[in-house]
Amino acid sequence: MKGSRMNASLVLLKKNGAHKAFPLPSAVTVIGRRSDCDLRIPLPTVSRRHCQLSLNKSALEVRDLESRGGTFVNDKRVDGQTAVKAGDYLRIGPLIFVCQIDGKPEKIVPPKKAAPPAPKAAAKPKPQKPAAKAADDSGSRLDEDLSDLDVSDSFINLDESDSDLEDLKNA
Repeated sequence: MKGSRMNASLVLLKKNGAHKAFPLPSAVTVIGRRSDCDLRIPLPTVSRRHCQLSLNKSALEVRDLESRGGTFVNDKRVDGQTAVKAGDYLRIGPLIFVCQIDGKPEKIVPPKKAAPPAPKAAAKPKPQKPAAKAADDSGSRLDEDLSDLDVSDSFINLDESDSDLEDLKNA
């Protein structure tokens, strides 16, 4: 009975304020970098098999698959299996998704920013180096790459970077 299953999507939040929904393709959805994952995120900070979402009639649960960077629900690291509610924030690598279950929440909003950590007392401000600017540029490059995220057969793909990643793996 297909109608008895919850309808769940992960809604990607982009830094420019836009968002894009990725419906969960099955009752068990594996998210990761590998081509055989149900939702593929080909970014180096995402593990090959990063996490798994399990959907049944009454609950959506996430389980970290021993990823290097961890999987986070509302900024709390997932340890074991964790229930996810509508409106919860799921962080996988640099990406933040809102869990939308049966159309809730209707309005997708980014998480509130946490207060920045207190500065270390002994540390002196270091002069800015060009490398720091490069790090900022890489963040904006990531935004540009994420603007190309698309769903194709329930996969998350980065159009140009994706083929480059495959070429590197096959070299």
